[in-house]
Formats: sequence, C-alpha cells, structure tokens
Amino acid sequence: MCFFQIFNQHNAEAPNLEPAFHRMAQMEPNLDHDVSWFLLPSYWAKMVVALISFLCFANSYDGDFVFDDSEAIINNKDLRAETPLGDLWYHDFWGSKLSSNTSHKSYRPLTVLTFRINYLFAGGFYPVGFHVINIILHCTISVLMVDVFSILLGGLQFSNKGRRLNLAPKSSLLAALLFAVHPVHTECVAGIVGRADLLCALFFLLSFLGYCKAFKENKEGRTFSVFWVLVSVVLGAIAMLCKEQGITILGLNAVFDALVINKINLLELIRKLLYKDKWLENAGLLRKGLLFRIALLMCGGAGILYIRWRIMGTGPPAFTEVDNPASFADSLFVRAINYNYYYSLNAWLLLCPWWLCFDWSMGCIPLIKSVSDWRIIALAALWFCLIGLICQALCSEDSHKRRILTLGLGFLIIPFLPASNLFFRVGFVVAERVIYLPSIGYCILFTYGFSLLSKQAKKKKILAVAVLGILLINVMRCALRSSQWRSEEQLFRSALSVCPLNAKVHYNVGKNLADKGNQSAAIKYYREAVRPDFAAAWMNLGIVQNSLRRFEEAEQSYWTAIKHRKKYPDCYYNLGRLYADLNRHIDALNAWRNATVLKPEHSLAWNNMIILLDNTGNLAQAEAVGREALELIPNDHSLMFSLANVLGKSQKYKESEALFLKAIKANPNAASYHGNLAVLYHRWGNLDLAKKHYEVSLKLDPMAPGTKENYSLLRRKLEQLQKKGGA
Repeated sequence: MCFFQIFNQHNAEAPNLEPAFHRMAQMEPNLDHDVSWFLLPSYWAKMVVALISFLCFANSYDGDFVFDDSEAIINNKDLRAETPLGDLWYHDFWGSKLSSNTSHKSYRPLTVLTFRINYLFAGGFYPVGFHVINIILHCTISVLMVDVFSILLGGLQFSNKGRRLNLAPKSSLLAALLFAVHPVHTECVAGIVGRADLLCALFFLLSFLGYCKAFKENKEGRTFSVFWVLVSVVLGAIAMLCKEQGITILGLNAVFDALVINKINLLELIRKLLYKDKWLENAGLLRKGLLFRIALLMCGGAGILYIRWRIMGTGPPAFTEVDNPASFADSLFVRAINYNYYYSLNAWLLLCPWWLCFDWSMGCIPLIKSVSDWRIIALAALWFCLIGLICQALCSEDSHKRRILTLGLGFLIIPFLPASNLFFRVGFVVAERVIYLPSIGYCILFTYGFSLLSKQAKKKKILAVAVLGILLINVMRCALRSSQWRSEEQLFRSALSVCPLNAKVHYNVGKNLADKGNQSAAIKYYREAVRPDFAAAWMNLGIVQNSLRRFEEAEQSYWTAIKHRKKYPDCYYNLGRLYADLNRHIDALNAWRNATVLKPEHSLAWNNMIILLDNTGNLAQAEAVGREALELIPNDHSLMFSLANVLGKSQKYKESEALFLKAIKANPNAASYHGNLAVLYHRWGNLDLAKKHYEVSLKLDPMAPGTKENYSLLRRKLEQLQKKGGA
C-alpha cells in the first residue's frame, strides 16, 4: 500500500486504463509497485513540484548583485544598448573578446542575451527582475523533471492514440521533488550568474524530451522521426550556447536510445564484440535505426564543437595555480589522487548538502600529496560505491534494474565530464553550480534505492515519513542558504566557517569591509588572503594601505600582486594612481601605459593619462594619447570629454565643441560636461550658448564646483555689454 493514495486507479494517466497501447519495449516491472509514496494526477504533481520549488528560493527575489554578478552583469558592456548585439557572439561570458589571451573562453551568448533583455526591461541594474527570472526558470525545470523522470524511471511507452504513458507517477514525483528542493542548487538560483546553468538545464531537458518524441509514431518499432532527432540536436546546441555542459545531452540521448529504445544489454554487447560475433545482425541495430540516429547525434555534436572551437580560438583558457592547484601539480599521481578527491567531495555535496560555500578554491582544500593522508578514505568509498553500482548496472539479470542504474549513472557522470579536468583544465576546485545537471542522476539513484528499501521494509509508512523529513530539511536548508545569497556580507561570512583556509573568502570579506570604509578591519582579512599567491588580495591590500597613506607598503603590495600575475592591468592602474598621489608623474604614466597595453579598453587608465598630461601642461602629448584612446574605444564619452578639454585649451574650439556635444549626447545628465562646454563657449565668445549650458549644469548639480563663479562672471559680462549697447 502507498503512504497516501490520492485518486483512484481510473485516472487517465494510469497505464491500466488504456486497453491497447504501443510498447516501445517489452513490459517491465512497475517501479511504483513497492514505492510507499503519494499518487497524484500529473497536473497536480506538477503544481506541487512548482509550488515547493518556488517556496525554497522565493526569499532570494530581492537580493543584491553578489560575487560574480558584478563582473558578469554590472561591469559587462555587452548588456548595454550601445554595444552591438553582434558583439555577443565574439565575446565571452564576462564581456571580453574570446580572442584575448586573458579570456576564460566561457562562451554563453544566449545567457548574456537574457541578461541584456533583463537590463533593457528594468531600465538599469535593478536585481529584482534578474532574480525573479532565475526563480521562474528553476520552477519550470523542476516541473519538466516530472516528465523526464517518468521516462527515465518508467520507460517510454505510448497508448494506441499516441499518448505517452506515465508508468511511474509516484517515483517520478518523488525524484522531481528531490531535485526541486536540493540545497546544492541554491547557487544557480539565488546567484544571478547561475542563470547559465538554469538555461542550459532547460534546453538540455527539452532536447531529451524532443528525442523521445522521435519515437511517438513508432507503432511497429521500425520507424522513427528524423525531424525530432534533428530538433533534439538543435536544442542541444542551444543548451551549449547557454553553458558548455549542454552538449553532453547528445551523448545521453544516445545512451537512452541504446538502453530504453533498443533494450541493449551492455555486458552481452561487450561479449559479442570480444568474440567477434555478428552482433549487428543479431541485435538488429541497423534495422531499428540505432546506428543511423547515433551517427546523426555524433555529426551534430562534432559540428557544434567545431564551430565553437573556431569562434573561441584554438588557445585554451588561462587559469592560475590558485584557481585549481591540482591541475598544476608535476606528479601525475598527485593530480589523479586530488581529482578523485574532488569527485568524492562533489558526491558528498549531493548526499549531504549542508556545508555549502560560494568558492572552494585558493587553499580551501589542501592538496593530498601522499597515500598516508586520511582523506584517501573518501576516494576509496567513492569508487567502492561506483564500482558496485556499475557491476549491478552491467551484470544484474534484472533488465529493469540494469536500465535504471545505467541511466542514473549516465545522468550523474556524463554531464559532469566537462568539469572533471579529464579533457581540459577548469578554473575551479569544486563548484556547486556544475552539479545542477548531475543531480538528475543522483535523484534517479536515490529514488530507486528508496523503492528497493520499500520493497523489503515491513513498516513502509515510517520509511515514507523519513523521506518526507529529508525533503522538509532540504526545503529549510534552501531557504536559509538562499537568504545568505541576498547580500555579499552574509554570503562571504557564511563561507568563513565552511572554508576557513580559503584565501578568496578572506579577500571578499576584507573587500566588503573596505568598501564600507572599515579599512583597519579589512587589512586583517587581506593579510589572511595573501597567504597563497593571490594577486587580487595583494592588490586590494595595496588599495587599503594607499587609502591609509601607507604608501611604501602599498607600492610593495602592488608589485607583489604583479609578480604573482604578470598580466594584471587593474593592478598597474592602481599603481599609477599611487605614483600620481606621490607626484611621481613619469612612473604613473608608465604604469597606466602598461595597463592599456595589457587591456586596450581600460578607459580609466587612458583617462588618467590624458588628465595628468593636461594638468602638467603637456597638451600636445595629452591630445595624442586622447586620440589614440578614442580610436580603440570610440564610444567612450568620458574619453571624449577629457580630449575635448585638452582641445579647448589648445584653442581648437570647433573640434572641442564637437566632442563635447557627442559626449553630452551619450551622457546628457553629466553636469560637468555641460559646465565645461559652457567654459569653452565662454572662452570662444559664444556667450549665449555659454549661458545656456551653465544653467543646464547648475540645474543638474547646483553645487558644481566652479560653475557658479563662472556663471556669475558671465552674467556680469553680459550686463556690461547690455549697458554699453544701451548707451
């Protein structure tokens, strides 16, 4: 008996209602038979899943932009209307050119496009709209999971009217609820940058469901729809354009086709290959079209990857040792041991998602360097479980068990492969966001394990209550964790207890304190952060020391940062500011020039060079630098303004006026732009225009420095001219 049986067996979704239905495979044992769980109509199941997934993360809707949101959204010029839409296809996720040596090569143009649409509709950087879309996406994905799990757990079968049957309504509901409330998903939902994982998952699932549709008209088990196979490939490509993991759905579709549609026994197939049996004819693979469909998937995947490779360039992304220390280890043994330890940590986060952290790099997880390290036990436990599951998936005489375990392991492992360090180096040690898709496999295995326990348990209701308790605890954990993602202060401080050795955690806590003006407290955390070779922490330590007028220490911190990261334009920029404060003008100009060489679009460095040369009377050099900067960044209104000031002082009034007007058109509410244009007209003798722009400037900023005095001088001059005219 099930724990709660809500509605009788005459529901339209129940398989025994249809007197005749097409079987995609032979009838198998029903997984729901021994599951002590709720039985709900399909639409009610989906409503319950949607509501509970919403409750888990609803309190994140009014959170701030936190952590990576600043770089991916606020500082990303690809979100702004002045950036051509076409540029999104040549830039990485953070707005840098893919061809740049500093690019992380994360190519997610469709995700950036949704950020841009958010920005457009909100009329600026208001985080509520961004968060609401993330919550809606997770709810939608969780609802789709009901259909996906019904196929993965119950098989793919249709009625004689072509309607897909849900042969595991209770199991699919449980698995979907487990997915909806898993706390490890908090980073993807409550962190706006997690939009990439959510969109990827959405199209990943649509690709899978589209592939299943290819067999809807297969009434005799001999035909299939090429159209839906191709639609599945296209949806897989869209998933990859949201995040790189999306491409793995094509491999999973092939696995599903082999196991569910063609009922292939992998162990038997391996034996036939080893003994060179005529397995193609015996298995009827050519007749059923499996090889043709797999060829379509492989060609589609190869084509997608080739295009992606051509767009991003051939060079791999540049990461530092502190991002992923194991990948820089000289010893193959050390690399292998630590990679496997990372896998065990990911598995633990799925099993017990209590210790969650926004970042697991930079000293958070010390390297395992010998077999005497007790953490080796975690590796042994992981592989003991995996090997046991794999043996059962291959060798069990129960075809139903083989299919579910293989699909569970496939959905657990295959989407994780891009993050595994096996094919290329990744820029993190452990990242909760990359477990969003692999958690599908975990939910399959958990639900199947629950069904086995239910089959043997005498008190099934107690077992069901225990699972309800797990779900309730996860809901509470999600709510707590999503509240921590609402502000940087809460997020960073929550990480101190989880990863006390993580330099980035201390760095971010320190930076948060520094931004609030608590410089002394910030130094304490920056000191902790610089224990590893963390360039950003050294740079920010230098910024705080500079603000406290500890100039020698600040200079040393900046150079230490540059030593750890040779190509660090922002550090050169801050070093230049330090030298400017010390009146070391040549050193300041050299530092800013280094910043612009490393990052040609570094507007602040260009501007500071122009202003410093202007203030020191080097107008010709300032003009040359300004023209060079505008060639590289033609739409930067701050550069137009700075160069216009230089040209005005050089009495090139017409050209200066044109640049001022162009800058004002780009940023009409800048009081200084109107004020300085008024000064230009004042010098030029266009007194009426000068009066007009002085008044606009004072309207925008009544306290604008110098503008009141200049306006008073102009009014006295106009009064004198009127008196002379009257006389």
